[in-house]
Amino acid sequence: MQELKLLIIDTLDLEDIGPSDIDDDAPLFVDGLGLDSIDALELGVALQKRYGVKLDAESSETRKHFASVRNLAALVAERRTRD
Repeated sequence: MQELKLLIIDTLDLEDIGPSDIDDDAPLFVDGLGLDSIDALELGVALQKRYGVKLDAESSETRKHFASVRNLAALVAERRTRD
């Protein structure tokens, strides 16, 4: 999850935040990190480039995956083993 947290920080230029500041189970949007839809798009592109993970922006499954770092890490791990 550390690698994923660093990807989030680097992709979204989150200043003054380190990986240890991001709770694995905290929401990424609204509360928690307070990300917005633009951040979600940027993060989706970064996940595709780094891990080959393609997400459908309109899917309710995608919303579940973006709920927390833990959920994103599970998605990346699942897609890595499948491919």
